[in-house]
Amino acid sequence: MADSISMQRDFWNRWNASTREVHLEEVSFRQAEVVRSWLAQTPGIERRILEVGCGAGWFCGELAEFGEVTATDLSDEVLARAQERLPNVRFIAGDFMQLDFGGEKFDVIVSLEVLSHIADQHAFIAKLASHLHDNGQLMLATQNRPILQKYNRIPPPSPGQLRRWVDKKELTSLLSKHFDVLELFSVTPTANKGFMRILHSRTLNRPIRALVGNRLDRLKESIGLGWTLMARARKKPVLVQ
Repeated sequence: MADSISMQRDFWNRWNASTREVHLEEVSFRQAEVVRSWLAQTPGIERRILEVGCGAGWFCGELAEFGEVTATDLSDEVLARAQERLPNVRFIAGDFMQLDFGGEKFDVIVSLEVLSHIADQHAFIAKLASHLHDNGQLMLATQNRPILQKYNRIPPPSPGQLRRWVDKKELTSLLSKHFDVLELFSVTPTANKGFMRILHSRTLNRPIRALVGNRLDRLKESIGLGWTLMARARKKPVLVQ
């Protein structure tokens, strides 16, 4: 297990340094847009926010506009640099499943594209719930398995990279033991193979967007064609025996 975690740490240090510290893509921007819209539904409230799997900390500064932020990630080297850029955020490096937060509770937990890289997804969801106040909210993004498998060419996992995508039904099942699912939908229609590559091509969609804005994109998202599944879920109250 220790060797596995070490390999994962090495992979994510390299990956974040070469990607998230350099640039962001449309998939990440759209995920952030959705989370910001959820947080903005209750303006003026100072929240305690935990971001699990924050990568290079690219979203932490925006989250800090909504409250006090703690952020964790396995990639310790990347987090050290993030701490220098964002001294107002508390960064904690390590394997979330092994980190001990004691009895610390949060109002909101954000986790973007982390679930698919977790060995025991049920245990991961349970631990997320354990660090939320009753009725606290989880705002989660994860890869939409049918879209990635059917319509996108994805390189095989690298050494140290776990990969277990889920579909909408599987995600609902994972969440339902500890959470009431408030919203679950797809975002960012993306394809690089088959007829969907043509449907989502910039050449086709650029003039359509000029005419109708993002309505077509939102329609595609609503019927499940997005790269990402976005879930907002409320922790079920713990019943005292």
